[in-house]
Amino acid sequence: MPSKAPIIAKDLEISYGDKIIQSDLNFAVQSGEIFVLMGGSGCGKTTVMRSLTGLKAPSKGQVFLEGVSFWESEQTTRDRLARNIGVVYQSGALWSSMTLAENVALPLNEFADLPSREIGDLVALKLSLVGLAGFGDYYPSQISGGMRKRAGVARALALDPKLLFFDEPSAGLDPITSSLLDELILELRESLGTTMVLVTHELPSIFSVADNCVFLDAETHTMIAIGDPRHLKQESQNPKVQAFLTRGGKNRTE
Repeated sequence: MPSKAPIIAKDLEISYGDKIIQSDLNFAVQSGEIFVLMGGSGCGKTTVMRSLTGLKAPSKGQVFLEGVSFWESEQTTRDRLARNIGVVYQSGALWSSMTLAENVALPLNEFADLPSREIGDLVALKLSLVGLAGFGDYYPSQISGGMRKRAGVARALALDPKLLFFDEPSAGLDPITSSLLDELILELRESLGTTMVLVTHELPSIFSVADNCVFLDAETHTMIAIGDPRHLKQESQNPKVQAFLTRGGKNRTE
């Protein structure tokens, strides 16, 4: 695998006690790429993402971020690497007692030594990037689910991360709102050049945004395909991959 890739999983195994979730994972996410961790429910997509983002240590193998072995590094190095990671959680994970502006400002107040006026300008910029200009004084309960997801993206972008992770970004959204979120992801990649990793099993999103993907299998607990999902749909000989990618327009697995 290319050593210059910003994210590399090498011989990665992730488990809870004696229960192996995924093993023998080997893949690289290239700079500026939108990479999808896909597979049916229960295959461990989010757990793998947690290992890539520094939230769960693997039982074996390595995660390289910007060429540095994350889990073999000292805590100070891990903290530095983590500063370059933004995560958009499935629920949005906004603080309900804070306005959207206050939510986006939270990581800036915590980690950036900036005057309040400059933080305010940055918050306005991030909200504008995700189509929420003018909504800074709204509370999460006052906006739609799609807008809450966008606000979650704005907060994840607050510290200008090089790596942006999405956990089931389309979960709970109607098809139109989900499509608009996919467009936002593509627009952000185009304007910011951010490397992105998405956890999803939503076919429309996979085919709309993914440059590359890895298919995680719940039965064998490992990856069974890697590549452009459009090519995999046409060329993969694995029946599980074919069944997943040719579901006749259904948006969810069983």
